Amino acid sequence: MAKSKKTKKPNILLIGVDSLLSTHMSCYGYNRLTTPHIDKFAKEGVLFEETFSPHIPTTPGYASMLTGRDCFGTTCVALRHKGAMPESVPTLPEVLRESGYESLCVGFTGNPASRGFDKYVDFAGWGSWTDGCLRKAENLNNVFIPELDRLAAGDKPFFALLRHMDPHSPYMPPPPFDRMFYHGDPCDKKIKSMEPVMNFKPFCDYFITWMPPGITDKDYVVAQYDGEVAYMDACIQRIFNQLEKLGILEDTIVILNSDHGETLYDHECWFDHHGLYDVTLKIPLIIRYPEKLKAGQRIKGYNQQKDLMPTILELADIKSDVKFDGQSLMKLVNGESPSFESSLYLTECTWMRKHGWRTPQWKLIVALEPDFHFKPEIELYNLIEDPDENVNVAKKHPEIIKALKAQMDAHIAAREKDSGNADPMFNQPEWHGIKGVDYFTSSQQVYDTLHIGDPEQAKKIQAEARK
Repeated sequence: MAKSKKTKKPNILLIGVDSLLSTHMSCYGYNRLTTPHIDKFAKEGVLFEETFSPHIPTTPGYASMLTGRDCFGTTCVALRHKGAMPESVPTLPEVLRESGYESLCVGFTGNPASRGFDKYVDFAGWGSWTDGCLRKAENLNNVFIPELDRLAAGDKPFFALLRHMDPHSPYMPPPPFDRMFYHGDPCDKKIKSMEPVMNFKPFCDYFITWMPPGITDKDYVVAQYDGEVAYMDACIQRIFNQLEKLGILEDTIVILNSDHGETLYDHECWFDHHGLYDVTLKIPLIIRYPEKLKAGQRIKGYNQQKDLMPTILELADIKSDVKFDGQSLMKLVNGESPSFESSLYLTECTWMRKHGWRTPQWKLIVALEPDFHFKPEIELYNLIEDPDENVNVAKKHPEIIKALKAQMDAHIAAREKDSGNADPMFNQPEWHGIKGVDYFTSSQQVYDTLHIGDPEQAKKIQAEARK
C-alpha cells in the first residue's frame, strides 16, 4: 500500500449512486453477486442496514443529503424544484469551504441541491438503443480521475461528490455485464410479462428507445439493471485503486449511498423511481474511514439522508454552528443510541404527488391528487405481514388510518412550527412540468397528459425491428 499522505483534515469522497436498490447489492444480501468490490469496501467500513431517503426523488434526496435538513428545512420536495434552495440553508461544500476544503461536483451541474461547489464537471450518462451499450461509469472515471490527481496534489483537503448514473435508466450495460445475469431470449413470444409495461402510454415510448425491439420478458430488464450495478461496481474499484495509489485512501472519508432506490417490476411503477414504496425509499449507506470507524460493522438502527452531513462533519472534526434536522450517525456506531426516528414523514413529487407516514409496522400513503396509475387515494400496508407492500388493507383498517393520519398531521404541524416553513407538499403548482396545469383532477387527465420519451425515435426503432 502506498504511503499515507496525511492532510490537516481528511479528504471526503461522497459516491452518490442514482437509483441504487440496496436489495440488489450482494453486500445487502442479494442472491446475485452484483457488487463484489463494494462488498469488500463494506467489510472495511460500516454498513447501515436501515437507511431511508424519505423525500423522493433526486432533487429533494440530494438536498437533504447535502444540508442535513428534512423537506421542511430545504423546502424542496419536487424533482423539478423551482428556484434555489433558501440561502439561509448552507450546503456541505459551503460549510467545508470555511474549514479550508476545495470541492468538486461530478455529474450534478445546475441542480438546486448542488449549490456551493468550487468546480463542476459532467460526463455522458444517457443514450438509446441505437447507441448500443452505455459506459456511464467509465465516462465518469475519465473526467474524475484527472481531477482526483489534481486535488490530491494540492495543499487543501478536498470534498468530491460523484453522481453515478448507471442504475438509472436506460439500463444498457456493456459486455459482459449485459449477459451476466440473463441467458434467454428477451423477445420470446411465449412470455408476456412486458405487455402491461409496453401498454402504459406515459412511458412506453421511452422504454422502446432503449429496450430490445419486441421485448417480452421483464426478467431481461431486471438483469440489465443488475448488470449496470455490477458494471458500476467494477468501475468504482478503479477509484478505490487510485486513492490507494495516491497514498490518500486511509486519509479519506469514503461514503457510498444513493438518492433513492428504484421500482423495477413493482407496483406498476415500472423501471423508474416513483411511488412511496420501500423499494424507492430504502437506500444503501456505507462509510469507510479507518481512523474512526471499526471495520466490518453492520448497523441496524433507522436513519435518514438528513443524518449524513452531521456525520461527515463529526468524522472530519469540523465544528459548525449550522442547524441540522438530522444527527450524527456516530451515535449509532458507538452504541449511544439503538436507532433514530422509526416513524418517517414521506413525500414525493416525481410522476405522482403524494405524502405518507411510515412506522415499523404500517405504511400509509395519501394521494394529494390523482395519479396516472389509477391508484386509490389511500393506501395502507402492514409491513410485518406484507413487507413487499402488495396488499392494500385500507378498507379493513379505518381506525389504523385515522391514527396514522393523526400522527402525520401532528408531525407536520410540529415541523412547520420549528422550521418556520409551511409543508412544501401543499404548494407545488406545475410540479410535473406541464405548463398551465397546476394540479390534476382525475387519473385519466394525468394518464393522457404526462409523457416521457421520443415518439418519433420509438416509431423508427419499431419499424427497423419489423424489417
